[in-house]
Amino acid sequence: MPLGAHLRFLLSGLLLSLALAFAAPASAQQVNPTANSVKEQQFLDALKGNPSAELRGRITIPDTKAATLERPAGRDWRAFHQGTMVRVGAIAVLGMLILLTAFYLFRGRVRIEAGPSGQTITRFNAFERFMHWLTAACFIVLALSGLNVTFGKALLLPLVGPQAFTNISVVAKWSHNYLAWPFMLGIALMFLVWIKDNIPGMVDLRWFAAGGGIIGKGHPPARRFNGGQKVIFWAVVLGGAALSVSGVYLLFPSFAGGVLDLQFWNVVHGIVSVLMVAVILAHIYIGTIGMEGAFDAMGSGEVDLNWARAHHSLWVAEEMQKGRAPGAGLQPAE
Repeated sequence: MPLGAHLRFLLSGLLLSLALAFAAPASAQQVNPTANSVKEQQFLDALKGNPSAELRGRITIPDTKAATLERPAGRDWRAFHQGTMVRVGAIAVLGMLILLTAFYLFRGRVRIEAGPSGQTITRFNAFERFMHWLTAACFIVLALSGLNVTFGKALLLPLVGPQAFTNISVVAKWSHNYLAWPFMLGIALMFLVWIKDNIPGMVDLRWFAAGGGIIGKGHPPARRFNGGQKVIFWAVVLGGAALSVSGVYLLFPSFAGGVLDLQFWNVVHGIVSVLMVAVILAHIYIGTIGMEGAFDAMGSGEVDLNWARAHHSLWVAEEMQKGRAPGAGLQPAE
């Protein structure tokens, strides 16, 4: 081939390469030629005031959910879950622990003023203790596994390491999913068995006005459940119902109605959970170190007669009239 032909060939190749180099960016820009749609923030600004709106693209697969590009409400939910939820949980749980510690240091343990009598009265039968401990045991595991979701990465992960944290979280997840069902059963049983003894009345208002025997001196009259125990009962029943409904939707998200509805139930589940943990911490305190003789009620089911007279005098009087208490033929002490 003559030298001129070689030069023309090389020159043609060079010009062709330059043409392709300039043409590539130009063709790439044809994907989105509209200048007003190149910034994500402009999409988000257009969707303000409509939390159910979302940005969608075009897809060729059957799953229409895959077309969602942006859902602004998801950002709000993430901010709540990673910010507000953590603060609410910390205030509720740590706040209650601090309050109970301060109360114990200030008030000390509530003693049986008349001392143990040596006689007992049946407080709860075997079935009542079974449903209480069934619900309590499930709640403890559910609470710990649930708190791991909110606080685990910040508190537990640095202590045990990634692998151990992963193993713990997997076990916690399955425990949470399966123990939810006996917990719901326990809540339903407690409602059916104890509702008759937990209807609020004037005697409960007088109990609160007198400080419940914890603040101040003396113990105000109370029936089988005093005002404080009725508050615990309704908090557990109503809170347990909210956890049950929201938990079922979280376990079966297809029934929740959509992503926004699922986020709503997730928020309900989280907030109610940490509030219930705080309430149960107070319940555990009173039932153990906070009050002498209280644990026997759910331990053996038998409580000291002097303890019962001090904290539930009206109930003891009713039991004496029915012949179910020691000294049934005697006038009960108020």
